[in-house]
Amino acid sequence: MEFTQQNANTNTIISIDDSSVSLSHVKLKNPCFISASLSKEISSLDINEIGKELLFPLIIKDSVDILIIGTGNAPKFLSPKQQMELSNMGLGVECMNNTSACSSFNLLLGDLRKVGLLLI
Repeated sequence: MEFTQQNANTNTIISIDDSSVSLSHVKLKNPCFISASLSKEISSLDINEIGKELLFPLIIKDSVDILIIGTGNAPKFLSPKQQMELSNMGLGVECMNNTSACSSFNLLLGDLRKVGLLLI
């Protein structure tokens, strides 16, 4: 899927497919993490592995306060324990399919929100 919103100063998502995401300057394989100034591929990741230990080194660089998790073609959700752990870190978290996650990320990034995107 192609996106039309582009901003060369940020990690705006240009397009996605089943296994990768294209930013304005780089193409990343899934799983990956993207924020305003960081884009990084992550080793194999399952939704059950998402927690403080994985996210802290990623979100600290941009002071992310909203995390969008793209879970593939269909939405999957964090366990209540995972939600509490991320909430205690000061993160608002939303899980959705990858297309919706990328669209939401671009919208919030364009509004200069402190947003991170984790595609698994």
